[in-house]
Amino acid sequence: MAAPKKGRRPAGGQSRPGRALALILIAMVALTGGMFWSGHTTPRLGIDLAGGTSITLKAKAEPGQESAVNETNMNTAVGIIERRVNGLGVSEAEVQTQGKENIIVNIPRGTNEKQAREQVGTTAQLYFRPVLAVTNGGPAVAPSAGSSGSPSATPKPSSSASGSTVGEKSATPTATGSAQGRALTEALKAPSPTPTGKASATATPKATGTPTATPTPDAATAALEKKYTSLNCLDPKQRSAAGQGVKPSEPTVACGEDAPGVWSKYLLGPAEVEGRDVDDAKGQLDQQRGMWIVTMDFTDAGSKKFQAITGKLSSQADPQNRFAIVLDGEVVSAPSVRQTLSASAEISGNFNQQSAQDLGNILSYGALPLTFETQSVDTVTAALGGDQLEAGLIAGAIGLGLVIIYLVAYYRGLSLIAILSLGVSALLTYVIMALLGPAIGFALNLPAVCGAIVAIGITADSFIVYFERIRDELREGRTLRPAVERAWPRARRTILVSDFVSFLAAAVLFIVTVGKVQGFAFTLGLTTLLDVVVVFLFTKPVMTLLARTKFFGEGHAWSGLDPKRLGAKPPLRSSRRAHASAAGPVDPKEA
Repeated sequence: MAAPKKGRRPAGGQSRPGRALALILIAMVALTGGMFWSGHTTPRLGIDLAGGTSITLKAKAEPGQESAVNETNMNTAVGIIERRVNGLGVSEAEVQTQGKENIIVNIPRGTNEKQAREQVGTTAQLYFRPVLAVTNGGPAVAPSAGSSGSPSATPKPSSSASGSTVGEKSATPTATGSAQGRALTEALKAPSPTPTGKASATATPKATGTPTATPTPDAATAALEKKYTSLNCLDPKQRSAAGQGVKPSEPTVACGEDAPGVWSKYLLGPAEVEGRDVDDAKGQLDQQRGMWIVTMDFTDAGSKKFQAITGKLSSQADPQNRFAIVLDGEVVSAPSVRQTLSASAEISGNFNQQSAQDLGNILSYGALPLTFETQSVDTVTAALGGDQLEAGLIAGAIGLGLVIIYLVAYYRGLSLIAILSLGVSALLTYVIMALLGPAIGFALNLPAVCGAIVAIGITADSFIVYFERIRDELREGRTLRPAVERAWPRARRTILVSDFVSFLAAAVLFIVTVGKVQGFAFTLGLTTLLDVVVVFLFTKPVMTLLARTKFFGEGHAWSGLDPKRLGAKPPLRSSRRAHASAAGPVDPKEA
């Protein structure tokens, strides 16, 4: 008889269960520590639980312009809509793409639904307006002696006036601002040189436009003067309301951010060129000069307009030789014009790669025939959201309680392993959800709670599969320790196949659905993956360790593994010996 090879383990043998338990313990401690360190100890609640408005928008392109709905333009649209929503005074609003052509806007409670729909559902308004005057962002006050110029600032990549500096006041104001008012009146009647700060962005294009600020009635002029003088761009509410409700054909006031926290306010003439007149725009690196620039191409009609406006502006002194690019009432760039431009233009200044590409996307997006159709608007009050959360938690507790009752009644001592595994799975799910809130913007909504409840059954099913495999081995007459190891490979295959099907269903559901249903799919997929982790790194190692104890190893009546209750056959080794005795002596070679 050949001697067995040393070090060879039986099929399905467990190697070092303590190592697997140590690994999952380290992971749990690390994740929990990260949760407390981040300061986000509770999952972020979705609109349906916290209350608020959720709007789903679908991008549509005009016939023949289907390529306009692309990732770049969708991301630009997200930035525009985010600025609009923040302009309503909303903090913690969520705007994100979903799929290739959907945008989800989640606005917390306290925001008017009708106003929110108007802000996020309309196409971006992009205009080119001549600059009549520019000053610092605060209201007009009497300057101290010797004040002049303003500090230069590093441009903000996303929306500053491409590196422009804060200009000097266009007149020497008194306490009543009358001198500034007279200067503004003259600017409105016919733009004339007024000393202000230099613009660091320079337009070097070819374009068109017909600039001229038409005289306005005295009452309207006085109102505009007053609005410009008192405008405080440091106040977000005044900033967002500055250009609201103004027609393109009317002069207006607007704010522009030169650097983070550094704002300028502008007095602008009527719009001479619209976003639809821009055919294409992009930020690119000028290899010869080694600097980032923004290039623009205009349509035929747009080039004529831009040529006219730049022809007039190029003969003016700063700041009235500048045109402001105004997006949704905010100046995103205000370059100066040095020559008459035509069909293509170039904006140069203190750009880096990000700021040049962002401005190019803004100009391009404003020109593209991209509109949004409102797919759904869901409004949930805070009280209703709280009721839904409470109902979901009660349903989850009832489901968990029924599962535990079943496990205790049927599996007795084995139910301890299942309950501990459920606890580990619940802890990991909670911690990961809390961390995913600030990390990827995951919000726990009611469908996600439903997904977590369904996951209780999926997790319990994995335990049942393994326990029943062990019981089958015991019924065959094996003792517990080999039964635990022999049952694992067969149970493992069944568990992996079952979890793979569940995860595949969750992934397909996440891809093909829009809105809140994705929360259900995401949670279901997450908990399915955690089920595999818990079964492999916790349930199986714990079962291996408990099989070595007297209570489980000897098949105590309350262990759930009593051979008599299971109807087990006589031990395999004993039956072989009895058979050998009845047949007579056995040849050692045959043994």
